[in-house]
Amino acid sequence: MANFFLIGLCILAGILFRKSKTLPKDAHKGINAWIIYIALPAVSFKYLPHIQWSKDLLFPALAPIGVWMLGWLFITVYKKFNSGMSKATAGGLKLTSALSNTSFVGFPLIVAYFSEKELAIAIICDQITFTLLSTIGIIVAIRSSQSQKLSAKLVLKKVLTFPPLIGCVLALILPKYVNLSAFDPMFDKLAGTVGPLALFSIGLQLKFGGWYGEIKHISTALLYKLILAPAAILLIAIMLGTHGTITKITIFEMAMPTLLTAGVVADQYSLNPKLSNLVVGIGILLSFITTGLWWLVLHYSALV
Repeated sequence: MANFFLIGLCILAGILFRKSKTLPKDAHKGINAWIIYIALPAVSFKYLPHIQWSKDLLFPALAPIGVWMLGWLFITVYKKFNSGMSKATAGGLKLTSALSNTSFVGFPLIVAYFSEKELAIAIICDQITFTLLSTIGIIVAIRSSQSQKLSAKLVLKKVLTFPPLIGCVLALILPKYVNLSAFDPMFDKLAGTVGPLALFSIGLQLKFGGWYGEIKHISTALLYKLILAPAAILLIAIMLGTHGTITKITIFEMAMPTLLTAGVVADQYSLNPKLSNLVVGIGILLSFITTGLWWLVLHYSALV
């Protein structure tokens, strides 16, 4: 119960600080920089060296890719039935529909609904999600905006300079050659800042003005992100006969709202940023209801 209070307190604090204008307008950027450059790499070093790798972990690695592919197809079909939709809006919807907030929202909710040790599984989903955003996501953004030429050099730079991905790779390689156990307490404390700071940052950025005019696109994006995407992964798990904690955590992670950074990329490339931010903000609020429902399905049903 304490974790749920923590989630609500941190988001509410961010909203109140934004409305009171106590902090600078772009204060969330500094907080996000800490999370991306320091805290998330520390999470990798805290958990990844201790994971017992097996073929079962292919499921959390492949699930985000499946959600992305189905999301891209879903919005592509949706656009065909909305001939007036711009290329930029469709690109923004693809980013905000098909990438899950597996860390900023996902990590605190996993701790709240399951336990901290399950974060090791969530990290796998998270790293694949960030890799998708940094590669295919950037390609979609560039092609949808047409404001920047698509080049292999640009994509490669985005991938190789992404701190969480660098931290993930180093956390997998360095422990094989160097004993880092002395730094475990430091990694533990740094990793502990992800949840509270990420939720506080979300609160600082939540805005809902003008949502009614975009309700059709918002509801379509969130229908896929919060309901259809995890349902598809659940169906795949049933078909493959996979079950247990790894499967449940993977499905739960795919039920998370939109990745915050996807909204940032949509804004950077002018992919209808107003709509993208509304999908992110409203999705986060709705996800506290829908993830609770998904937890009930995963916890009490015999499906997985």
